[in-house]
Amino acid sequence: MKTPVVNYKNFRLSKINTPEFFHLKLLLGWVAYFVLYFLTENLIPQEMCHIIHSPLDDIIPFCELFLIPYVFWYFLIVISLLFFLFYNVQNFKRLQTYIMITQVVAMAVYIIYPNCQNLRPEVFPRDNFLTDVMGFIYSIDTNTGVCPSLHCAYSIAMASVWMREERVSKMLRALIALVAVVICLSTVFVKQHSVVDFFAAIPVCILAEIIVFKVLKL
Repeated sequence: MKTPVVNYKNFRLSKINTPEFFHLKLLLGWVAYFVLYFLTENLIPQEMCHIIHSPLDDIIPFCELFLIPYVFWYFLIVISLLFFLFYNVQNFKRLQTYIMITQVVAMAVYIIYPNCQNLRPEVFPRDNFLTDVMGFIYSIDTNTGVCPSLHCAYSIAMASVWMREERVSKMLRALIALVAVVICLSTVFVKQHSVVDFFAAIPVCILAEIIVFKVLKL
């Protein structure tokens, strides 16, 4: 087992401004995200939203098997942040900053250009455990604030930073990159996003790449 680069057993709130623990402040970005998520989800009426749609969306079938990578996205975020938090603080700062940039840009778009999608099936083509879970997700996650897709943006962010992680094998890095691609695909197969949402996430990620690796040089 690798030895953590930071001994968090010594952490105290009073030490948050010390060089050893200052990077933990970046986690506050999640607090801001959840506040903005709540506001955009609840204060922007759907009738104000522009419908996002592409002819490709009509060709792509609903497939509940893609729920597995779609949900795994949540675990991959936690796993990635924890790994870098313990074993590569520099990459933790890169990933968290990358995520925060995509959050800010996406939330600004949701507010300035409210959008939604009407792709969810009215009736699932099959009745099984996965469609039951998908129905539950539909019930708690509205179909607004979809373009650009943060599901895709975060996946690209994780793949980008993991590809720069030399402490793990090339095979693992390639596997994570492949998983990120499958997660992006899953968003359109479970009808949570339009194809447009994925392509809209790409320039957002390019901006984050430039800021994180060129401007801030993290």
